[in-house]
Amino acid sequence: MLLGLIAPTGGSACILGRDCRADGLEIRRRVGYLPGDFAMYPRLTGAEMLGHLAELRGGTSAAVRKALADRFGAELDRPIGELSTGNRQKIGLISAFMHEPEVLILDEPIAGLDPLVQQSFHALLDETAARGGTILLSSHTLSEVERVADRVAILRRGRLAEVDTLENLRQVAVHRLEVDMAGGRDSDSGLAGVPGVKEVRREGDHLLISYEGSADPLIKALAAHDVSAIRSRDDDLEEVFLDLYRDRGEGS
Repeated sequence: MLLGLIAPTGGSACILGRDCRADGLEIRRRVGYLPGDFAMYPRLTGAEMLGHLAELRGGTSAAVRKALADRFGAELDRPIGELSTGNRQKIGLISAFMHEPEVLILDEPIAGLDPLVQQSFHALLDETAARGGTILLSSHTLSEVERVADRVAILRRGRLAEVDTLENLRQVAVHRLEVDMAGGRDSDSGLAGVPGVKEVRREGDHLLISYEGSADPLIKALAAHDVSAIRSRDDDLEEVFLDLYRDRGEGS
């Protein structure tokens, strides 16, 4: 809708001060877009596909396309239909970045990418933000959001339900620690009464502790016990969302 591919039923939207419907052509020149399901011509090679998209844009720098391909380790000489999901995703990322847009709209951009390519992608996001670019990224992976986001928006049933910094959202969301205890069956004694602790579940010597707010009171309480291992278990955005809205009486 922001790119003018579908018409809104009402209201309006602007990007870079331009109306998304009236100025759609100009907006598309200045925006990089990667949909969650990036469709490409399977018989074209990656190089041919990117060249075709470059022509549609009125031309982009071949040197920039090559630099991005080298950065991501993209295979551009094989037909797209023969590529793995990850290699197709690399071509999609190149298409979104190759005209050096002012705004990027990216839907699940790291899907199918190996950890090394993810690092290259995150470095490119940092460079884009440093030169003043704006990035709108959709993801259900909390660690990905933590890595790249300054602000987080949560959509519920097509409406914007929450906009805040990730730090503030996590302060009101429930966190979880996995703790391995070595002090016997009473080793979790008193933990349920620690400020912020919502639940303590035991499976043998393994504890799953849910808490809100700062971890400091819980960590200090654990220091009084014989702890053999401790791990933080991040929720994905769906779980954070449910934690945020369960207490407001809304269904899932």
